[in-house]
Amino acid sequence: MTSVAGLVLPFFGLIFIGFAVARLKPHPADALGWMNTFVIYVALPALFFQLLAKTPIERLTEWGYIFGAAASTYIVFGIMFAGSFLISRSSIAESTIKGLAASYGNIGYMGPGLALLAFGEEAAVPVALIFCFENMIHFAVAPMMMAISGGNGENPGRLAVEVVRKIVLHPFIVATAAGVAAAAFQFVPPLPIERLLAYLASAAAPCALFAMGVSLALRPLRRVPREVGAIVGLKLILHPAICYVMLSWIGNFSESWVFSAVLLASLPTATNVFVISQQYGVWMERASASVLITTLVSVGTVTALLYAITNGILPPDLFP
Repeated sequence: MTSVAGLVLPFFGLIFIGFAVARLKPHPADALGWMNTFVIYVALPALFFQLLAKTPIERLTEWGYIFGAAASTYIVFGIMFAGSFLISRSSIAESTIKGLAASYGNIGYMGPGLALLAFGEEAAVPVALIFCFENMIHFAVAPMMMAISGGNGENPGRLAVEVVRKIVLHPFIVATAAGVAAAAFQFVPPLPIERLLAYLASAAAPCALFAMGVSLALRPLRRVPREVGAIVGLKLILHPAICYVMLSWIGNFSESWVFSAVLLASLPTATNVFVISQQYGVWMERASASVLITTLVSVGTVTALLYAITNGILPPDLFP
């Protein structure tokens, strides 16, 4: 248990430090802008590029792995969407946000830092693959579902261009593509550039987690959704369970790859879900509450998962 605490405490500790500092020394939400810009456009892209560039190219085309991880996410999305739309009689737009709250984990800010801390540099490739392919789908699903709901009145052609633009120009995806190209051509940056990338990459996880804590503090809990129990159960328990079964069923993946995917699936609702809800003016306060509540509960669930992994309680393959 001490080893698990050594993994989890620094990680969640940075989130809670950010939360506490934001409460004790409040600043306007806009003050966080440059920190987020540094994390999203500089530090995390440097981390992805540096790790992927050193990876053999044949390891970057594991389509079965990508399918298993992404499919588990969208099975959970479909369950929540269907329950909201068919049982609760919510609108398509509202059901979309609920579905994202139950399936879209914080794999950008929390994923790389925790996976690398838990499983070492071996986790870099699966984390990058999952992030890129899941976010390509996320960037397409939200605007597509909002267009179907008729809530934004966007021109279909303009909508398609905007979706492609978000995918192609996202800094994480650009950095991943550059890393894959560097791996394919066995490109090694000059030593000064390599040192700069290492310096930036080392700042990625601490800055991202601190910024996440500040973001949570700036969105106080005002309205708890009645669906919070379902969202917590689907996101923190069912999602990693489905991911584990899917990858075990597909098979032939290394232990660190399987556990990296399961760990990413177990992460709480991404803050981007609130950003999307705010963009479309749908379920905003309750989306914010979902992010905060799943993050708090994940302290226990992620700790329990890591304990099960590190103590051999959870085998690397359900169907050996």
